[in-house]
Amino acid sequence: MRLSRYFLPVLKETPAEAQIVSHRLMLRAGMIKQASAGIYSWLPLGYRVLRNIEQIVHEEQVRAGHIPMLMPTLQSADLWKESGRYDAYGPEMLRIRDRQDRDMLYGPTNEEMITDIFRSHVGSYKDLPLTLYHIQWKFRDEIRPRFGVMRGREFLMKDGYNFDLTKEDALHAYNRHLVSYLRTYERMGLQAIPMRADSGPIGGDDTHEFLVLAETGESEVFYDSEITDLKFGDRAIDYDDVAQCQAVLEEFTSRYARTDETHVDAEFAKVPADRQRTARGIEVGQIFYFGTKYSEAMGATVADSEGNKVPVHMGSHGIGVSRLLGAIIEASHDDNGIIWPEGVTPFHCGIVNLKQGDEEADAACEALYSSFMAIGLEPLYDDRNERAGGKFATMDLIGLPWRITVGPRGLKNGVVELTSRRTGESEELPPEQAIAKVAGIYGKATT
Repeated sequence: MRLSRYFLPVLKETPAEAQIVSHRLMLRAGMIKQASAGIYSWLPLGYRVLRNIEQIVHEEQVRAGHIPMLMPTLQSADLWKESGRYDAYGPEMLRIRDRQDRDMLYGPTNEEMITDIFRSHVGSYKDLPLTLYHIQWKFRDEIRPRFGVMRGREFLMKDGYNFDLTKEDALHAYNRHLVSYLRTYERMGLQAIPMRADSGPIGGDDTHEFLVLAETGESEVFYDSEITDLKFGDRAIDYDDVAQCQAVLEEFTSRYARTDETHVDAEFAKVPADRQRTARGIEVGQIFYFGTKYSEAMGATVADSEGNKVPVHMGSHGIGVSRLLGAIIEASHDDNGIIWPEGVTPFHCGIVNLKQGDEEADAACEALYSSFMAIGLEPLYDDRNERAGGKFATMDLIGLPWRITVGPRGLKNGVVELTSRRTGESEELPPEQAIAKVAGIYGKATT
């Protein structure tokens, strides 16, 4: 985490193929490199953010009572033929054959595979409710992949699947996912609005998409401006409490908010004119309830309390983990580069040495670096022999939320400069106070 030893291939010029802000900045900040159309290598800086996003998703899923697992990227076509989706899915599915001439596919989603796992091991209502999820790479052969990770062919996705005895139980699982998603996105510094959506090839009648408002969004959205005032915050939630989860759903979905696919002019007209809004939105997740669509087709049944075999009610719930990285940049940047929210930043702060080789400045930077590491925070120390302007430009480009600047003049007065990337405001503080302030922001204690 010393920049002189780190792999950070920043670009001064914007590549011609980058059409939107997130794609431009991810390439310029050395976060990704295109391997082929819609497929990217994740370089160290981008990989760190990707893993931070993934960790937040894991934590909020487990908090909601969902169980992590991992399914393979390649699936047997037999399961998809059994559900009836193999031919219906379309050319987005990458179909392949193995050396035994068996039909296989690179999974675009996992409803069939998880249903097969469930029917192989669960046979009683006593084992319900059950929600399993994984975070895994998917592939959808987009006809025109573009906008970097926002619309790639290979992408990292969290997909979860609930199995319940009744429709009422499954709708509680739907509500539970909605609550957990609200928490997840807010921890990433995003406001993702749940909007009534179209189910597409997944199927089902009950579905909401979560959209982040951004000028480069692929969807046109229509909403009541009151919804942007809603925050979940740090409120306590009992995920087993049906009424509590239902109340959150009603709070966040009772106002008009729809994508263009489900927009109804007559309904939108009922919103007071001063609150009617039209914008663009980036989809970062979707939840579905589709009942017994897959369980009936694939024989996923359990014995109920009277011994009757009944098909389980199911839903699927996705979060675009890699897409979220682009969405965060679209929502949080300026002319100089990215502005990472503290929840997902690749490094907690940057340390800039204005005079590398100066004994006092070098020692002060090393002390700051060691102190942050000792309390569990990871700084990125720019220890290169570069001009100050170049160092500042790099820090602004990669978007670390806090920067500590160390120079001989400040050290003579016993201070360093702490700068907020978001506001640009700076203050001079003794090094130990700068450490304490950054630690407090991240909820870490100093001694």
